[in-house]
Amino acid sequence: MVASKSLTTEQIVTRLAEAPRRITALTAGLTPAQLRTTPGVDEWSANDVLAHLRACADVWGNHVVAILAEDMPERRGVNPRTWIKSTDYLELEFEDSLRSFVAQRAELLAILDDLSPEDWSRRAKVVAYGMTNERTLLSYAEHLARHERPHLKQIAEVVESIVGRT
Repeated sequence: MVASKSLTTEQIVTRLAEAPRRITALTAGLTPAQLRTTPGVDEWSANDVLAHLRACADVWGNHVVAILAEDMPERRGVNPRTWIKSTDYLELEFEDSLRSFVAQRAELLAILDDLSPEDWSRRAKVVAYGMTNERTLLSYAEHLARHERPHLKQIAEVVESIVGRT
């Protein structure tokens, strides 16, 4: 498997800014029932995908904030699929959840927009699965930006499936 080329900080910020706008555009005009409709068995609705994106933004975004607040903080790795169980994201109405996601993303972008190259290189020790690894602020932001891309496509496919049914 060939490793993909790293994103620049500008590409990361652009992708992160794009996600809320894309979700808003893709889901405009859909009813709450449509946003909770799954295209098939064991597939996610648009609401489920948004809940997952919010959980990822919580987990990885919180690491970004901690890395900026402390020198080499020690963080516990948390799987967003585990984290979501401690939230009400899956039960929330889509529009309320989207508003929260948009606000959370605006806060993260405000932080990222002011970073120096040295800030992007700041590190944390992350303990997960019994191992300790070092991760950079850049690695968390890039992971978040890359992770959202296929989920945006997933929302588009869910919407296409739902609109095609009506």
